[in-house]
Amino acid sequence: METVLDVVWLVVGGTILYVGAEWLVKGSAGLARAFGVKPLIIGLTVVAYGTSAPELAVSTSAILRDSSDLVLGNVFGSCIANLGLILGITALLSPPMVDSRLIRRELPVLVLSAVAAPLALYGGQIGRLEAALLLSGAIAFTLYTLFVSSAEDPGEVNHGVDDSEDSPIAESSNKLGLVGITLLGLALLVGGGELFVEGAKGVALALGMSEHLIGLTFVALGTSLPELAASLVAAARGYSSLAVGNVVGSNIFNTFLVLGVVGCIRPIDGKLSELTTDMSFLVGITLLSVLFMRGARKVTRIEGILLTACYGSFIVLKVIGC
Repeated sequence: METVLDVVWLVVGGTILYVGAEWLVKGSAGLARAFGVKPLIIGLTVVAYGTSAPELAVSTSAILRDSSDLVLGNVFGSCIANLGLILGITALLSPPMVDSRLIRRELPVLVLSAVAAPLALYGGQIGRLEAALLLSGAIAFTLYTLFVSSAEDPGEVNHGVDDSEDSPIAESSNKLGLVGITLLGLALLVGGGELFVEGAKGVALALGMSEHLIGLTFVALGTSLPELAASLVAAARGYSSLAVGNVVGSNIFNTFLVLGVVGCIRPIDGKLSELTTDMSFLVGITLLSVLFMRGARKVTRIEGILLTACYGSFIVLKVIGC
């Protein structure tokens, strides 16, 4: 009976996630237009913070139960899923155009976030000092992104935004209304993610999976669903820069913000020798994604297939015990 209820939570959570993604993309794209901010910046900040909220909530709950394995599995699994699964599927659905400025500004930070994870765990633990440094990185990145946004010419901010009179964004011209739509979308994403994760954990435990494997697979995929839903809806609606910004920003915040906040609450234990596969895939798929996003170009469908295949290979390796 409990397994049936877990499946119900999976379905209900997935439905709420989709609705939340629709509202979040509509609201955030409208805010970008109303305030003269590029959709890429909204994706890197507002959307990225919001879609990283489930990782933060689940990881905080896990560390309070002294479950470092679940924390690390959730964060690393989510980062790998963001680039391998989400960017890959987004490229298959609608190859996203990459802003030329992304390669100069945000992608180096993305690579740094992937390298920072194994460095922080070098001593076998992310203590409060390492966590504070990671958290400082998240704050610095946010401030830098907002500073760059304020200094840029907003002339292209409306690129990809529907200007038709019957557009939901056009109808919601009131800025306060757009903020409300965005916040409601975020709330639905977080709530839907929580329901999905609870259902996924129940099903996984019934199958006899280890806590670390649950974190890397079911929980990581569940907490990455907001990113997946938001990116797919953004790509389908033509907001490709918002979709790419969401994935890049979410990975940066997963490492710097989530590990930073959780590590400040309680030190996170983890031996690099036991995380070789995780770290190798995290760094490798990050570098591969950066290669695919180089310059002002699209991430092609073939590249999307390669990214998705990499994620599939990672899951297979973890399931067989590597």
